[in-house]
Amino acid sequence: MAAESSNRTGAGRTALRPVDLAREVGVSTQQIRNYADAGILPPAERSPSGYRRFDTRHRAALLAYRTLARGFGWDTARAVMQAVHEGDVPRGLALIDASHAALHGRRQELQATSEALHAVASAARAADAPVSVLRIGEAARHLGLRASALRLWESAGLLKPPREPGTGYRRYGPDDVRDARMINILRQGRHPLPQIRALLDELRSTGSTRALRGVIEERRAALTRTAAAMLTGSAALHHYLSTDAPEGGLFPDA
Repeated sequence: MAAESSNRTGAGRTALRPVDLAREVGVSTQQIRNYADAGILPPAERSPSGYRRFDTRHRAALLAYRTLARGFGWDTARAVMQAVHEGDVPRGLALIDASHAALHGRRQELQATSEALHAVASAARAADAPVSVLRIGEAARHLGLRASALRLWESAGLLKPPREPGTGYRRYGPDDVRDARMINILRQGRHPLPQIRALLDELRSTGSTRALRGVIEERRAALTRTAAAMLTGSAALHHYLSTDAPEGGLFPDA
């Protein structure tokens, strides 16, 4: 490329080649060009021979984008940087706000899941457990589920209702209803079936909810890591908007 990293460009900024930016974040030079074409980087001037002229503004935008992505994901980070470079900072900040709100919602959902699961697991029989053995249709109605869901969970090894001698009908006792209730709560929390099976196996064999508590704490720790990464990403965006963003991408006047 025509520009060397030791050259100077406008406003005292150091000129940078695509390879300089690529090496800093460990991507290809073509990826840097893709970022520029997508609006993730600010517009770049062209040399008389047609080469893009990158500088320290583009480096700051690149670092802000990559840092944002660690907390907010690549799609949101891309949309935020595109909004900034289109001069619509409020739209970019609204995307940040929406991600924080979604994270808060996941925290509330996790807390509700934790409370519900412990309430169900701590009792041998739920407060509203049936007083008699139920067939599959009756159990499904009692739980507000479809019978097909109970059959699916049984085929996956999560439920093990005994069968009536002779007829072969499934018989759902209080423990089976409790297990189905736990499965439903965990599935609503998007837990995978193998993980649910391990939790139920421990509860049945030991009566312990230790594994259940471990899953909840692991998910809570993951949300905390995401929140910390969001904070770091927001700080990187603030620095870029405050010091390096091109005209039209700065904070709007109060």
